[in-house]
Amino acid sequence: MNILLIAIDTLRADHLGCYGYHRATSPNLDALATQGVLFEKLYAPALPTQPSYTTTYTGQYPITHGIVSHGGNAALSEQAPFLPELLQSAGYTTCAVDSLRAMQPWFGRGYEFYIDPSGRLAHRHAATCEQLNQRAIPWLRQHADERFFLFIHYWEPHTPYLPPHKYRGRFYHGDPTAGPDTLAGLRKQPFGEWWLSSWFNEFPQPLRDAEYIVAMYDGEVRYADDGVGEVLDALDSAGIANDTLVIVFSDHGENMYHHGVFFDHHGLYEGALHCPLIVRWPGRAPAGRRVPHLVQHVDLAPTILSACGVGIPPPMEGNDISPLATGDSDAPLYDRLITQECSWQAKWALRTDEYKLIVSREQGRDLHGMPPRELYHLPSDPCELSNLAQERPGVVAAMEAELENWIARMMRKNGLTQDPLIAQGITLGKRWHDWVKERGYW
Repeated sequence: MNILLIAIDTLRADHLGCYGYHRATSPNLDALATQGVLFEKLYAPALPTQPSYTTTYTGQYPITHGIVSHGGNAALSEQAPFLPELLQSAGYTTCAVDSLRAMQPWFGRGYEFYIDPSGRLAHRHAATCEQLNQRAIPWLRQHADERFFLFIHYWEPHTPYLPPHKYRGRFYHGDPTAGPDTLAGLRKQPFGEWWLSSWFNEFPQPLRDAEYIVAMYDGEVRYADDGVGEVLDALDSAGIANDTLVIVFSDHGENMYHHGVFFDHHGLYEGALHCPLIVRWPGRAPAGRRVPHLVQHVDLAPTILSACGVGIPPPMEGNDISPLATGDSDAPLYDRLITQECSWQAKWALRTDEYKLIVSREQGRDLHGMPPRELYHLPSDPCELSNLAQERPGVVAAMEAELENWIARMMRKNGLTQDPLIAQGITLGKRWHDWVKERGYW
């Protein structure tokens, strides 16, 4: 069985048709979901990018593998299990079409072929779907007679939300420079004025309508979806679609313009944490199946190893979710998830199907003036607009105790004397804040 793992960076699940979105952003992914299995509740155990992808590769929580943020002195241990290395040792030809290795060297571990077209570009996010597919599809055809693991990482729809021009008018009609200024909050956010004058400077000016930027994000989603469609067509034309397990996911989502977070993936809210996961497994997983249970990125590496008949090393902490995909089991693996962020802020969250509790590790340093504890009742408030922390102190106390017990248990397991969000996050957070203030962005 070949493995095609496709990451669509910064893609929130609820902006895909197969997850109920009202715009036609994802015809190819919607079709893939009808051919395979859609996991309704994949959640990221960590924000932002580097912790999330490290978790995907290692099958470990960030508190174990130690990568909780961008920057800093943390490095992945060479003893940490790493998916491409394990597959290469099992005889797979491994290839990444990706630029993560330019950020951190461990993202290249285990790859016989590492193809990164971004080195000649202005920044690592600038490689387009066409540029990636121009390299990935020929590689796929050349190695179609081998047992391969191919990872393709599309940066769309990550900021700056600049899809090709044919996608820019697809989801917005009107004048984005007229009407109420719904971007006023962005101008108060760190980097807000810089984003408007650089990343968003190709948009009509003076830009006032936040929904215009949402529409550009959706154009990027449609562009990435077309890229996925081309790769799936290449599998068909190479005659190996029935021999290839296809997995499509994202590392995290994106907040649009709620909670004071404008077009970024910090803040442990549903828009940033809830990710798509679509699996097509010919001959094993029934077409059109939907799995309603909570799963996490930490489960992806164990599941891929299991599907390949490769032993799951004990240091991996995730679960094999392949029985949920095949229908051999309908039993939920989790009734709650714990997640963290260490980007602009240092926060932990505990999420059940009923509640989410968010706890700040940086008292008084929240970028958006949010209180140190936030509690949301998800069934009645799915957009997390009503903080119930003061109204339901008993729920907060019980959930916070459970969260702190989990952190303490994981620290003991990993020989840590300090919460890594405190050890790294506050230092990094202060550095970011000082950098922003020095340049007058905030």
